[in-house]
Amino acid sequence: MLDSIRYRYHSVRRRIRRIERREVRDLRRWLEDTENLLHLSALVIVPLLIGVVTWLSNVSPVVSFLVYPPLASGTYTLFADPEGRYSTSRKFVGGMTAGAVCGWIALEVSARFWYPATPEQFQVQAGAAVLGIFLTGIMTWGLSLEEPTAFSTALLVLLTGAEQVTYVVGIAVSSLLVAGVFLVWRRNFYRERARYLFRSTQNDDQILVPVRGDAAESVVLFAARLASAHDAGKVVLMKTVSSETIEETAAAIEDADREVISEDREESSEPVTEVAEERLTEEQLHDLEQLQDRITSVVDVPCEFVVAVEDGSAGETVLATADAENCDLIVSPYEIEEGEPSPFVRTILNGTTDAVVFRSSNGRTEWERIMVMVRASGELANAMLDFAHRVVPTDGRISACTCVSRQRDRRMAEITLENLIESFPDPIETRIATSSIEEFLQRNASLYDLTVIGASTDRGAVSRFVSTPTFERIQAVDCDLAIVHRG
Repeated sequence: MLDSIRYRYHSVRRRIRRIERREVRDLRRWLEDTENLLHLSALVIVPLLIGVVTWLSNVSPVVSFLVYPPLASGTYTLFADPEGRYSTSRKFVGGMTAGAVCGWIALEVSARFWYPATPEQFQVQAGAAVLGIFLTGIMTWGLSLEEPTAFSTALLVLLTGAEQVTYVVGIAVSSLLVAGVFLVWRRNFYRERARYLFRSTQNDDQILVPVRGDAAESVVLFAARLASAHDAGKVVLMKTVSSETIEETAAAIEDADREVISEDREESSEPVTEVAEERLTEEQLHDLEQLQDRITSVVDVPCEFVVAVEDGSAGETVLATADAENCDLIVSPYEIEEGEPSPFVRTILNGTTDAVVFRSSNGRTEWERIMVMVRASGELANAMLDFAHRVVPTDGRISACTCVSRQRDRRMAEITLENLIESFPDPIETRIATSSIEEFLQRNASLYDLTVIGASTDRGAVSRFVSTPTFERIQAVDCDLAIVHRG
């Protein structure tokens, strides 16, 4: 009975751990979208910072509760758009403080020349409000401290009565606190989010390459350049041998050596099958060693070999081998049957392992100009840009491109591309076209060596049925094509 209880306990515990890992993976994938990350940061950090300022106002007379409105709006602007026009510590602190100072000056001037006495708290004079906003506009413009919340602090100081100095000091202290937290967050986390959140920058080190077809060298070199970008990168070259081939080789061995094969061996075909498997394995390993010599002469990356028995689907054999060899990325050649992607390609692109299906146009082995076609922000777009960075040489060029159907969608596309390229250290140019992807590639593909597109496997089945994946609609392009799938 105790054994049964212990077994159930461990079973439930393993199940809970699987659920936790899945939830963490889903959360991490959700956070790879920069918009989601910014919303979550604003929802968490802004209330905490305002809570800290509230605590300071309760324990110190320096911070007035009137700093809350401009501080809350300004803090949200910082964390919701950390690379925006108003998201600098200098503008945030300087603009808010300058606005408070201008409002204070306007209050003193109006009391001296326009009104007989300074108004009481929560009483505002129209002339002082006009002068305060005018002075704030002049000062922030002249000092390059334009900040929307500066005009809020300029007006709120008019409500402080005789505590203008306390209010100005409180604005300066609280804005410095917020700006300090923002700088640390932006420098150490937001700009390093690729290192913390993007799965492709931490995984995809052990790459399985099924060697098939005439463009094997281009495919393997592409995989080798991906692997060489990581210190732990490694390429596993794979060849398959079908069961039919093994049987045919075994039969040939029996026919050729029938006279010298012992009676024991004639009674059992297993030894002959083993000999056939060994002979075929040696032949395949010889071919893989020759391919390795050509690859390592160009890219310094370790290689391993795998020869697997293909019993049924070639794609399923590759996926099973990737799982058995602990490979986290498959780089496979592109194959066509009757004008459509072959069952092998479809199986790879529907597997649970990350995959890149590579379609070579002219046997190119270097890619200096790479175009990445982006549909939306998120994990897939980050992975495609990361793969492009790992392949392109130091003097190469990467372009992140997207297509919109209407001109009014252009601004949102600009924001999407901007959020994507911010997380990568090297410069990436952006292009937006008002056309279909097919038309855009037809006009521009010849200007690039490689185009990277998504496999659309992140879309639902209904969406893929209604709109065929882009790579299936592209019949011919004047450059190599890499189709990326996230498992």
